[in-house]
Amino acid sequence: MMEHIKVRRIRPSAKIPTYGSTEAAGADLYACLDAPVTIQAGADAWIPTGIAIEVPKSHAGLIYARSGLACKRGLAPANKVGVVDSDYRGEVVVVLHNHSAASQTVTDGERIAQMVITPVVTPAYLEVEELSDSQRGTGGFGSTGV
Repeated sequence: MMEHIKVRRIRPSAKIPTYGSTEAAGADLYACLDAPVTIQAGADAWIPTGIAIEVPKSHAGLIYARSGLACKRGLAPANKVGVVDSDYRGEVVVVLHNHSAASQTVTDGERIAQMVITPVVTPAYLEVEELSDSQRGTGGFGSTGV
């Protein structure tokens, strides 16, 4: 079990990630802004967190939407799930997309996303002529029924 993730404040006012409850899977990431940022309907904005993190080797930091922010205000990561690789040491920035029909304003210190630290398997890929058979076979989208 991992005990600590190293975090460096890049900006003095940055907040260290926190968990909303004792069993929360994701740690909240906070906006670190000099001034509020308004995101127009259908637009994106790069929101800095003011922190850099050291994700352990063989792990990744996966950045997901916060359900309240996404469902109530339409703000979620533009790339759906951000990935912080274990060798990245720069500032964690969340690109928020406004899915709502109205402009939304993000303020300094606001919780903007959540990050889950997860193990990663990085196998080598082996090109072959055939793959093994399976019950599903090549059935794609919707092929397993409803």
